[in-house]
Amino acid sequence: MSDKVYQVLFVCSRNSARSIMAEGFMNSMGAGRFKAWSAGSQPTEAVSPFALSTLARWSIPTEGFRSKNWSEFAGPTAPQFDFIITVCDVAAGERSPVWPGKPMTAHWGVSDPMAFDGSDDQKAKLFWDISLIIRRRIELMIALPVDSLSSIALVGEMEKIGGR
Repeated sequence: MSDKVYQVLFVCSRNSARSIMAEGFMNSMGAGRFKAWSAGSQPTEAVSPFALSTLARWSIPTEGFRSKNWSEFAGPTAPQFDFIITVCDVAAGERSPVWPGKPMTAHWGVSDPMAFDGSDDQKAKLFWDISLIIRRRIELMIALPVDSLSSIALVGEMEKIGGR
């Protein structure tokens, strides 16, 4: 087993909910093998309070989360990512920056909880349900033998995790 820490960027168009939750789960569950960030093509002014309260229900610290533009991660001082994972169909279809180091990419589309119009209790339930999907995908990724799979095999496994 390698001592390498794998760098992961979760991308969504607004970076306010799904990608934020994915970042939180990966950093919490990655056991030092994975370091995650999140970003969006058109970030919002603030992170969804429902995303933060959902992470808190999982006992994941919520301090420091902010919506970030993906351009922050495309420059020469940005981390060199091993994986770029889109979690929304909009971001997956957009022209992204050229990421340094040619990271592996996968799409793990999840429905947009921010598009839901319902009561606060209904929204909280929807965020919880989406968090279950994202958390399970993170568990599956962490369980992959990343050190021993070829890049082609690893991309295939990552796409399977996203349901493709």
